Amino acid sequence: MAQTLSASQGGHSGTTDVPAVHRVKSADLCYALTVQPTPRDPAVEPPTPKPVPAVVERCRHLITNPVFETAIVIVIVINATMLGLETFDSVVAGDHRAFDVGYNVILAIYVIELLIRFTAAGWDVRQFGKSHWNVFDFIVIAASFLPGLRATAMLLRLVRLARIVRIIRFLPDLRVVIGAIARSIPGVASLAAATGLLIYIYGMLGWVFFANHDPDHYGNVGRAMLTMYIMLTLENLPDNVEMGLQVSPWSVLFFISYTVILSFLVFNLFIGIVLNSMEEARAVDRAKHETDDLLHRLRAAREALEDAERELQRSHRDDQGAATDRVAGPG
Repeated sequence: MAQTLSASQGGHSGTTDVPAVHRVKSADLCYALTVQPTPRDPAVEPPTPKPVPAVVERCRHLITNPVFETAIVIVIVINATMLGLETFDSVVAGDHRAFDVGYNVILAIYVIELLIRFTAAGWDVRQFGKSHWNVFDFIVIAASFLPGLRATAMLLRLVRLARIVRIIRFLPDLRVVIGAIARSIPGVASLAAATGLLIYIYGMLGWVFFANHDPDHYGNVGRAMLTMYIMLTLENLPDNVEMGLQVSPWSVLFFISYTVILSFLVFNLFIGIVLNSMEEARAVDRAKHETDDLLHRLRAAREALEDAERELQRSHRDDQGAATDRVAGPG
């Protein structure tokens, strides 16, 4: 390069080729600083991701399309409407075949939807099973093909009814509520155990105090506990207070303490547990959406960076070719 430069400078005035060479060096330096990757160890080089089949990519876009979700919701609503209409004898009379055809068409749509979701998972059972809703859909739809199911009308209707529950997956707010209920189960179970213990204690006290006076409601501990349980709603509280006053004026303390502890305190604890679980479920849902949004932004930034790198490489090749032509031209 140096000899070529000297020869060209000797044969010509040297006033036009030197800036071109400087531009080439500057372009090489800029390209080395910005584009050229740092040498890496081949042993730690990340594996190249496998290309996603076009049909899988289309199915992934389809299941996230709001139109697709709306169509499935409409099918589920039609399924629920048909189940409701089937309870009217005047509607069903003479139209059993029409209902059977409708149920078969709906089942076919559910099977196609399940196949689309399985294809979107790349035909990978583990990837497909990571979503609990996919597992639930598979169980509900597969149950429709159990041998002998159509011979039992009650089981067939229960399976068709279970399909309506699938609407939960298409309603984000309802999914949050279901998640909150699931999270509140441990706390509610503990509260239910404490409530059962208190009902048993007050049932025994009621049997001791009122068994002789009101055997229909306090004749044994079972009847007394049932009376206490109904009293949680305050439905029969006035009648029980009136009955207790006939036994002793002090019996009002029994009913007041029971009302304060169970009807007010326990119910408020129950509401607190549910609200706390609702906040946790919303926080988890919010974090999931934020993570998905961050991944989407990182993916978009990576694609933009790859496009910029390809553009820089193309510009570098064009500049280098143009500079070479200028250097070689005068010779």
